[in-house]
Amino acid sequence: MSLIIDVQQLTKKYGNNTALNNVEFSLEKGAPVALVGPNGAGKTTLFSLLCGYIQPSSGNISVLGHSPGDSALFGRLSALPQDAQLDPRFSIAMQLSFYARLQGMSRKQAKNDTLRVLEMVGLLDAVNSLPSELSHGMRKRATIAQALLGSPEIVMLDEATAGLDPVNAREIRAIVADHASEVNFILSSHDLNELERLCDRVLYLENGKLKQHQTHGNNVNTRYLTLRMKQQYQDIIASISQIPSVEHIDMTQDREYLLTINNEHDVGNVEIELLNMLIKNNWSYTQIINGKTLENQLF
Repeated sequence: MSLIIDVQQLTKKYGNNTALNNVEFSLEKGAPVALVGPNGAGKTTLFSLLCGYIQPSSGNISVLGHSPGDSALFGRLSALPQDAQLDPRFSIAMQLSFYARLQGMSRKQAKNDTLRVLEMVGLLDAVNSLPSELSHGMRKRATIAQALLGSPEIVMLDEATAGLDPVNAREIRAIVADHASEVNFILSSHDLNELERLCDRVLYLENGKLKQHQTHGNNVNTRYLTLRMKQQYQDIIASISQIPSVEHIDMTQDREYLLTINNEHDVGNVEIELLNMLIKNNWSYTQIINGKTLENQLF
């Protein structure tokens, strides 16, 4: 794996307010990475620093081997802010072609690349449409197409599905998943379920400090299962405890249970034993997840 971003002892202050405090992490080429945290945690500041929009108070940032803002990164790094807007006066194709020309493409190259990115986001039929003729979800896909112009190596999306209905949010997730092998996505979102579906690595910011997590909390000797039930059953914890390899059970929230599994004792298949137990008791479940949910890892 090749290193794409390396951040060392990064601090950013605005007057007496410390937005980021001694943040360190490194990212390698691969699956999408999630950036999460409460409002005011420093996510937008970190995005802005990586893009070179603002300068750090101290520390070092390397993006694809260069400092943010270096001309060598031109066209290789792209970012889409949460409030990105389209100009209502011009067609989608005209706007994307204009942005492609700003990247140094010829008129013909800009036209071809506009068609390429619109095809990537499923908007070829809307190439000549005005933004007002598109739904909110389609406009969001058009702005993502803009971020994909020029085939950047890294694309940062800030709250890409915010305000979208489930169908459009699913389409945005599909775009990221379909092109994750070609583009290194960094996604900021408050939707933990969404990030859990897409990302193998999570960077969690809280009060300007960084905590790092993996989306699955399993190791050699211990692994976890998350069980979600349709309703509450009185004896469910006692029944699950009878499965030999289950070491511990936590009720993490209403109708959700975290099972700690001892791999050394799991000589059979705990998932099958769990399903058999649920069937025997005629208990309905909604989901069995291999590992901890992202919400349980972070909180």
